[in-house]
Amino acid sequence: MQSSPVPFVWKSLTLPVLAGVLVGTSYIPFPPWANLFCLVPLWLYWSRQQSLKAVFWGGITCGFVFTLIGYNWVAYTLHEFAHLSWPVSVLGMLGFCLVGHLYITIAGVLWFLWQRHFQWSSRLSLFWMALITVLCESYSVTLFDSNFGYTWFSAGLPVFQLAEYIGFKGLSTLTVLANLPLLLAWQKRKAVFGKVLAGSVVVVFLLLNVLGVWLQSRLPQPDASANVLMIQTNIENNKKLAAEYGDEFRHEILKRYIHQSEEALQQFKDRKIDMVLWPETSIPTILSDPNLKDEIADQLSEFVKRSGVGLLTGAFGWDAGRQLKTNSVFVLSPEGQVMAPHYSKSKLIMFGEYVPFEQEFPAIRNYLPRIGNMAAGQGVKELLALNQLKFGIQICYESLFPELSGNWADLGAHFIVNITNDSWFGHWQEPYQHSYMTMARAVEFRVPMLRVTNSGISSVALANGELLELSPIKQKWSGLFEVAYHTQPTSTFFQRWPTLVGQVIWGAIALLLAYSWLQRRKSTYDALQAASRLPR
Repeated sequence: MQSSPVPFVWKSLTLPVLAGVLVGTSYIPFPPWANLFCLVPLWLYWSRQQSLKAVFWGGITCGFVFTLIGYNWVAYTLHEFAHLSWPVSVLGMLGFCLVGHLYITIAGVLWFLWQRHFQWSSRLSLFWMALITVLCESYSVTLFDSNFGYTWFSAGLPVFQLAEYIGFKGLSTLTVLANLPLLLAWQKRKAVFGKVLAGSVVVVFLLLNVLGVWLQSRLPQPDASANVLMIQTNIENNKKLAAEYGDEFRHEILKRYIHQSEEALQQFKDRKIDMVLWPETSIPTILSDPNLKDEIADQLSEFVKRSGVGLLTGAFGWDAGRQLKTNSVFVLSPEGQVMAPHYSKSKLIMFGEYVPFEQEFPAIRNYLPRIGNMAAGQGVKELLALNQLKFGIQICYESLFPELSGNWADLGAHFIVNITNDSWFGHWQEPYQHSYMTMARAVEFRVPMLRVTNSGISSVALANGELLELSPIKQKWSGLFEVAYHTQPTSTFFQRWPTLVGQVIWGAIALLLAYSWLQRRKSTYDALQAASRLPR
């Protein structure tokens, strides 16, 4: 007896799988070898489908594969951060792979529905496919807001300098759109047109890199510099957690920071040091300005006074109104006093620093007792300052939001400081991804980025995009950086027009839909006119 045929959607997902592999192996920490054509197999697959189901599963497959390749560190994080067993963590990671980049699937579904409605020509249909993919990628909702633009920065290709004008999301848009002519070139690969089109993409890409070199060369030279000492202690997560719950590890952690800082200050005693940077929640206690109150805070104050060097450090603040701790950054003067203002993290991590809907349903806390319960800060309000140096602050993944850095730049920040603790994410992919995505803000706003972490990667990105020494991962490390900066920083084009690329995309989509609607009306009118001329 002959079995019923397997539906087509399950027989031919080779192209979506290939696209997922190309995307996944072109993202940080891999080189962006397939960025310009990684979506071609998926779009080719979609263009051949006659059912919404096939398009849907093609998008799901592609997204799952590239998320599995690029974000398998999620399993480690669930095990380390959420304290789940390894089997459950792996299952959680696989679930994340299904939903982590749904914008691919959404783009395919929207393309298919509109294509079926308007019955576009094949060329116009492919143009719509590229536009809707760009739009969905730009507005995707995800915890870790990555894009194709960052990969050019991590690879050091000069095209990343264009981010000063269009941001890294704009670079991502150009990268995605570059897949369209290469798709057409593949379809016409046996004709001269196809070869010319493929060659044109290569030439344009090379010219954009030449433009990037020129953009960097024409930047004005900084007129000042500061020597910044970074301390990366590599404190184990279990000790940081124990310190948060009042264990004796609070004293041990502070002791480690002080000891390592004193060693570094002695090592660089022949150089003037303007400030010391410690990472996120380095001080396992609540610091409140203007006075330091408990034993840990007193020890910290004594160390700073002995060193005679100001300190910027992560610590806990206190929200008196909500009676909750905050994840904050404080500045201590060389005299050991906490200086106002301090900054508190405004974009908290779901299920890391707060439980969603806990206020509405307090019983949730009974099932998730180890999840943090912190209050969010009020966002960008006032620059932090030390020794005439002015800082904008980002805590952890706040660095992935360009608008925050733009707000600090608008206030005239000499530097943007990112403090973080990436030890929850392992040492394979996420530290590299987070580091380059953070450092990218220096290019968009031409303001140096200082990044200090608990376990790596700590470094400095200058305003021209140059990366200084990268700290090792999962090791103790201290580094002294001479950071050049502008005392009177000027705004970049992207800083003034951060949404321009998005507006252009929306405009192109509106024009396409208007053109399609008019064409459909004309076809209907012509059909009615033809029918009216038929003999009765």
